[in-house]
Amino acid sequence: MDCLVPSPEAVCADVRRALQEDIGSGDITAALIDVGSMARATVISRESALLCGRAWFEQAFLLLDDSVHFDWQVSDGEPVAAEQLLCTIHGPARALLTGERTALNFLQTLSGTATLARRYVEAIGAGKTSLLDTRKTLPGLRQAQKYAVRCAGGQNHRMGLYDGVLIKENHIAAAGSIAQALALARQHAPCNIPVEVEVEDLSQVREALAAGADILLLDNMSLEMLREAVAITAGQARLEASGGITLDNIHAVADAGVDFISVGAITKHLQAVDLSMRLTIL
Repeated sequence: MDCLVPSPEAVCADVRRALQEDIGSGDITAALIDVGSMARATVISRESALLCGRAWFEQAFLLLDDSVHFDWQVSDGEPVAAEQLLCTIHGPARALLTGERTALNFLQTLSGTATLARRYVEAIGAGKTSLLDTRKTLPGLRQAQKYAVRCAGGQNHRMGLYDGVLIKENHIAAAGSIAQALALARQHAPCNIPVEVEVEDLSQVREALAAGADILLLDNMSLEMLREAVAITAGQARLEASGGITLDNIHAVADAGVDFISVGAITKHLQAVDLSMRLTIL
């Protein structure tokens, strides 16, 4: 499983923005605590989940005081149970109190993303079909959420508009045809970037294949149409199913023979995992 964390610079940028949003001109409540006070805190999970977001969690404290120390009991991508101890933290009390909400927000949100994505991965079952995420991510947290999808056993679609070509219905309408849109994409996109085309029926499948598409996005197709698209394509291009995918039907969609299934819900319909942090002044 590829759980490579985004660069330290990317993680710090996420956390700095969140801390500034929360602290503003200063934490006036933490000022009630003596500046020299040290503390110990424990973080536990209140429910079963898949852990994700340690790097962001740690940075929320380290950017406030680099002497904070962490003792983790579980790694990103590992399951946790209700009431399980996840981490023990030692450091200046003010830093722990000020960073608590931001740190937990990241850990809860990314664990929620990973937990939901893992459910979809498990629902697909064994076979060649892989779960893909989409660009339907929380604003400003795309790299973080796509990391969470990888931790869950899914794969990333393009990170943004700059690293992949996906010709959708509006692009086709603007260009005039699938063939013309593909030709223009080949002219302007780097040669190492695959070109994907969204198709809505079997005639468009044939048209996109004839025009040389690398990947076909089979949009909102029935299971029967998906199976026919797989037969028509016969390995000439990779196939991605999308639209109307749920935990109840994703296994059947995978059985139709597609290579990928993309699900926007894993990054936009998540429920944050219930975590708790308790602090003791030393």
